[in-house]
Amino acid sequence: MFGAEIWFTLYWILTQALRWNPVYRSTFKDRLSNRYKNYMPCVDVFVCTADPILEPPIMVVNTVLSVMAYDYPPEKLSVYLSDDGGSQLTFYALLEASKFSKYWLPYCRNYNIEPRCPAAYFKSMPEPLGATHASDLASIKKLYGEMETRISKSGNLGRVSEEIRSKHEGFSQWESSSSRRDHPTILKILIDGRRSEEKDVEGLPLPTLVYLAREKRPQYFHNYKAGAMNALIRVSSKISNGKIILTLDCDMYSNNSQTIRDVLCCFMDEKQGQKIAFIQHPQKFANITKNDLYGGSLRVIAEVEFEGLDGFGGPIYCGTGCFHRRDTLCGRAFSDEDCWVDWETQIRMGTEGSTQDLEEEAKPLASCTYELLNPQWGKQVGLKYGFINDDVTTGMEIHYRGWKSMLLNP
Repeated sequence: MFGAEIWFTLYWILTQALRWNPVYRSTFKDRLSNRYKNYMPCVDVFVCTADPILEPPIMVVNTVLSVMAYDYPPEKLSVYLSDDGGSQLTFYALLEASKFSKYWLPYCRNYNIEPRCPAAYFKSMPEPLGATHASDLASIKKLYGEMETRISKSGNLGRVSEEIRSKHEGFSQWESSSSRRDHPTILKILIDGRRSEEKDVEGLPLPTLVYLAREKRPQYFHNYKAGAMNALIRVSSKISNGKIILTLDCDMYSNNSQTIRDVLCCFMDEKQGQKIAFIQHPQKFANITKNDLYGGSLRVIAEVEFEGLDGFGGPIYCGTGCFHRRDTLCGRAFSDEDCWVDWETQIRMGTEGSTQDLEEEAKPLASCTYELLNPQWGKQVGLKYGFINDDVTTGMEIHYRGWKSMLLNP
């Protein structure tokens, strides 16, 4: 115990340096919209889940819906769900969410609600703005309740009924012998943002929505969450190829619909933006005790240490709530001579061919053998393998080599 006290005393002295030069940042989103209205980059959102029991599908789809409802051009937004459990229950929940989004996104847009996670929004007991809003609120709440009931019913059964399976071709990708640790690549584009018929109930386009369960075989090591993220990087480069990537855990919904515009104020800054590799947001927790007896809000980390680290060159990557520049994840080293991004000439991949053709072209990128033939993944490209993270996943180190990072708490 005496040794532990000495260690924590030393730790306390060292961390006082974080209080010397904290940095607090502000953004001006109206200026961004005026300057780059027609040149906003494509953004890919990665949501990761691994176990339908520990991470209930209804919680996962709430996270997905919160990012689908971002205040951002939907044709430039793509959301990917990585299901390392390869669960039909999770796929079914995402299928239900894709249908519900046609009503949820217009509701969020019309009434400018916050937060845009359905469960969190309804729990906050919102006050209707008028008779029309009260009617729409009752309708959308009813639709959500019906979706939640269907998802929960399948979860209680522990399987998806044959009646449901027969109504959607995506379920055919599961083999009869498929299990959590042994199954082929399962890739399904539930909403293809390229197609003009993919509209919400008001006739406006929807964001692209993709389900991915990378191939797993017992004889191959899959590198946990880092392996799932690298598979998402490769698959998304074939489908949407967004220049900005947001990584998000399935239990960490977005509580600010303006977040993308906030980070773009930094990435697209004409003087310093080209030097930034990633922008980290602090985590906030809602289900803590009234007096926060156990320090679950992490206030010291979020309000002191992160700002202090930003003053010393930038915070670390926490594994969630972080916006990355795709170039840095793909192994690009920083160079003063060649670091400027031309936002006007971005290329969206997969602009030709049918949805089924695009799925078949992208599936090999999530196979077990892909990284054996391309050994630079996990070493020089993507998220690095072999590092233990605080949530018992490996490889959350970023190869940004010379780039900067920063903290943003809009």
